[in-house]
Amino acid sequence: MGFRQSFLVILFLTLCCWSHPLDAAERGKKSFVAKIKRSSGQPPPVQDAASRVFDPTYATEELKGLVGKYAQASQFLAGVGLNPDQHPEAGYEPFTHPLVGALNTTNSTAYNVTTDSRTKPIMVQNQNGSASVLPVPGLVQSPLTDYNSDGLDILYYGPLQFGSQGQSLTVDIDTGSADLWVPVNCRACGGNSFSAAQSTTYSNLGQKFSVFYGAGHVSGTVARDTVTVGRLVVKQQGFGAVRSESEDFYDQPSDGLLGLAFGTIAQSKQSTFFENLMMQKQVAAGAFAVHLARGQATGSEICFGCFDTTKALGPVTWNPIASRVGSVLSVVLDNQHGRSFGRPVAQRQDEPHSGTSTQSAIDTGTTLIYLPDEAAAQFYATIPGSSPAVQYGSGFYTYPCSAPLTPSLSFGGKSYSINTYDFNLGRTSTDSQDCVGGILAMGKGFPPNLAIIGYSVYDYPGSRVGFAPSINNQ
Repeated sequence: MGFRQSFLVILFLTLCCWSHPLDAAERGKKSFVAKIKRSSGQPPPVQDAASRVFDPTYATEELKGLVGKYAQASQFLAGVGLNPDQHPEAGYEPFTHPLVGALNTTNSTAYNVTTDSRTKPIMVQNQNGSASVLPVPGLVQSPLTDYNSDGLDILYYGPLQFGSQGQSLTVDIDTGSADLWVPVNCRACGGNSFSAAQSTTYSNLGQKFSVFYGAGHVSGTVARDTVTVGRLVVKQQGFGAVRSESEDFYDQPSDGLLGLAFGTIAQSKQSTFFENLMMQKQVAAGAFAVHLARGQATGSEICFGCFDTTKALGPVTWNPIASRVGSVLSVVLDNQHGRSFGRPVAQRQDEPHSGTSTQSAIDTGTTLIYLPDEAAAQFYATIPGSSPAVQYGSGFYTYPCSAPLTPSLSFGGKSYSINTYDFNLGRTSTDSQDCVGGILAMGKGFPPNLAIIGYSVYDYPGSRVGFAPSINNQ
């Protein structure tokens, strides 16, 4: 998730990615499988970008995991193997208003939005003269914790309440998968476990559920119960009730995972938590926004049914998605002779562009940016002195640490700069003049026109994704 710092993604939920069920022969038994990115231990202090040395361990493991996570990308893009679309956005209008300007609105600006008298925040004046917002029905700002390791923002997690007694568990926020799972009555699991006996609304569906990722796994059954975030309540939410974890999970920062992609790719065959929020008319708008801070435990948030304008430095630019079912993650990433992927500062901004494009998956469960091999090669070709970093394996590139870079991504003809701190993964050694770039080539096993980018917020009824510059870059 290291690139969420460059711009705030207001991805409005017609975009997603997927995990996939492996064949029974591959696992030895029938099961539902979804790759989950996890990390263990306590986060160390963030190193300074100029002095840190690149550790390939996490990036190498993530790249391997993505091969499994996106193994069915081609068939999903073709509309094959998807669950029926329940159209949870029925009754909602496209997202046109922020609904909230954060708890302190004195510094907020409503960019490219209109208000709605039914959901407009209630402004009040405090004794010190500052303005604030009273709670508004149908929206919740939920804080997220950033787990950071070696300068990488590995995952962001926050609380959900389960069952009739509101038992609190933490979940990793992932727009790249569509299943919710937490440990249930699991004494051998790391972290907290949900006690089914304490909930009068819990029911076990008896359907097997398993998650495989790398060398680890979790398994259990599919269950249903009440799930709550803030004032928003979903009754009979389907989720994976995990009863067994491999040792990889024993020391984890979060208890489970919340998938926020389309339910059409859910391996449990259950509607997602956000889809149920819409179908049960709990949210004021069919959209959620995610702000992911850089290198600090606090300051990140997910805004259900709203967009927090205080987290953006400019207006939202909207991008339609190609399809919400056939091409479940199709947001177009422009390809202009490599210029839209990244460029040295010295390159002229008025030079001609070509017209090809790449489909991109906006995935908060992925730390780095991954491009098709040819696109990655074109990108690094614009940086003099760059070369493949074969010492780390395929997919990695180095470039001169002193290179004057302004790497960027372009959507719908609008370019978004990537902060050089986020792009620089560190030097190859303490005294090296070469640094490792944070854009990787995906290699074999992926569709040739697919890019994976980790930022997000989403508009179900509007079938579009919006981007705005993030306050992380002020």
